[in-house]
Amino acid sequence: MNQALANRVRNRLITSNAVASHSHVLGALREEGVVLSEESVDELVLILEREFNGAGVLQPLLEERGVTDVLVNGPDSVWCDRGQGLVLTDIKFGSDQEVRRLAQRLASTAERRLDDASPMVDAQLRDGTRLHCVLPPISTDGTIVSLRIPSARSFTLESLVAAGSIDESVADLLVSIIRGRLAFLISGGTGTGKTTVLSALLAHVDPAHRIVVVEDSAELNPAHPHVVRMQSRLANIEGKGSIVLRDLVRTSLRMRPDRIVVGEVRGPEVVELLTALNTGHEGGCGTVHANSPQAVPARLAALGLTAGIEREALHALIGSGLDAVIHLARHGGRRYVDSIHVLDFSESGLVTTRPALTRSNGQWVRQSGWIELLNRCEQGSR
Repeated sequence: MNQALANRVRNRLITSNAVASHSHVLGALREEGVVLSEESVDELVLILEREFNGAGVLQPLLEERGVTDVLVNGPDSVWCDRGQGLVLTDIKFGSDQEVRRLAQRLASTAERRLDDASPMVDAQLRDGTRLHCVLPPISTDGTIVSLRIPSARSFTLESLVAAGSIDESVADLLVSIIRGRLAFLISGGTGTGKTTVLSALLAHVDPAHRIVVVEDSAELNPAHPHVVRMQSRLANIEGKGSIVLRDLVRTSLRMRPDRIVVGEVRGPEVVELLTALNTGHEGGCGTVHANSPQAVPARLAALGLTAGIEREALHALIGSGLDAVIHLARHGGRRYVDSIHVLDFSESGLVTTRPALTRSNGQWVRQSGWIELLNRCEQGSR
């Protein structure tokens, strides 16, 4: 398809405020004095539909099964992740102006502003795709677009076993953690599958229990009969109407939750979550970005500082509220459970993690925290 012709037809549709329908495209072609075969017209309609209503040249990637991320670093640099790591695609834009126009249109569909006065945007599209854009000169090499595509299917522990992320014995242990109502966090770096594993685990919560999920971006969709989901909201163009995770965690406490789930603990909401876990709300859980399970207490303490809570006070909440950390890792495109730790108070009064189960040369090794983890699971299931 001739790109210059597609651009002319697009401009005519925009000028006449018309949609990219078959009849409107035919009308624009007549005005251009161009006759195309029926097959070429259908191809042009598809191209323009994607540009008007979808993600333009990126739309085929978004519709491709298994794609988790699409990243645009500039007109000639479009990358995607099909579950095996990022690879460079052969998709190209005509210019950075085209990338900018797409970024602005996607932002507008999410009712967000993206221009020189507001050169960055973080939003969620109607289909759940997470959008992040940065315009020049903040991005020095051109407009940057990042798209995180939600999974089209809900993963189960069985599917994670089949994928090699865990084995059956570890799957049974994770179910015991859920049924024992242990409070836990799933830690790991970006793209290690924290949300996927958490969603699979929540499917094993007692069907009679009410799960209240709060997230910045709605991603958790556990196969459970009683789930209430809430999502934070950014301020509008006037800077009003913001609802943050901390507000939602407070609200969740008034909704008779049996389990409070925070999709990702990343700010002051850590105080409300840990306080809830210390006041009778057993079995709460969430995810947190951390490079190792040993770093989780320090990470939580740092987040507590954003709420004005001193380290010692936050560690007291961590030690009495959290039971375990499940750490995930990623290597060579493969995501897997790397270790499970319990949390203990040290002699200094601060919380440390103690390994219960770790991997060594592909084999699981029971560590000093193993018996403590089993005892906690047994006590909680009574």
